[in-house]
Amino acid sequence: MSVLFPLTLQSVTLRRQGKRIIGPIDLVLDPHGPTIVIGPNGSGKTTLLRVMHGIERINEGSVTWAEQDPAKHAFVFQSPIVLRRSVAENLAYPLRLIKTPAVQIKNTVTYWLDRIGLASVQNSPATRLSGGERQKLAIARALVRKPDVLFLDEPCANLDGHATHEIEALLQEISAAGTQLVMATHDMGQARRLARDLVFVLDGKIHEMGPAKTKFSDPQTDALAAFLRGDIVR
Repeated sequence: MSVLFPLTLQSVTLRRQGKRIIGPIDLVLDPHGPTIVIGPNGSGKTTLLRVMHGIERINEGSVTWAEQDPAKHAFVFQSPIVLRRSVAENLAYPLRLIKTPAVQIKNTVTYWLDRIGLASVQNSPATRLSGGERQKLAIARALVRKPDVLFLDEPCANLDGHATHEIEALLQEISAAGTQLVMATHDMGQARRLARDLVFVLDGKIHEMGPAKTKFSDPQTDALAAFLRGDIVR
């Protein structure tokens, strides 16, 4: 388990233009497997992940890691961001920023190109990749610096079943290898397949949190029970 944890959010509130987006939130996250954040659209899932990662400034409260080292966690956005460079250069870029030796960059890039199945297009512009290929590239680029924690915001949104299967397989592999995943998804099938722990967010607040098997089989609030049935929850 990463020495980064536990991650503690205490009385966290975030507002935009005077409107509360999330909060108040009190949370201690000390996971032993993938943590999946679920909730209706607009419930605050993405904002919560951004607050945890540190790219969203809060108005009140505190966000504290056991060990403060931003280099040890990475974030993959719902819409994958690719640089206007080749596929291989997209993977090399984060390593160049930290002045990694050239031989190590080459070996790391080759490893990830093979692992995500993009070796055959390594010299092609990344902007020409399909949505699923872009997302795999974005995940690999986040992982080249070997973060302890990877935040993912709806990584399979708008992807077909084949691309989703490939990305889920990759996430399960890196989780088994020791990278801690904290991920938001709207796909309950995906949540059931991947989650060890579940966080249910509604109206910017955490309504339930705990082992995924327990929460799926025995929700403690009417809101989570309704959401899992597919009802509209507000």
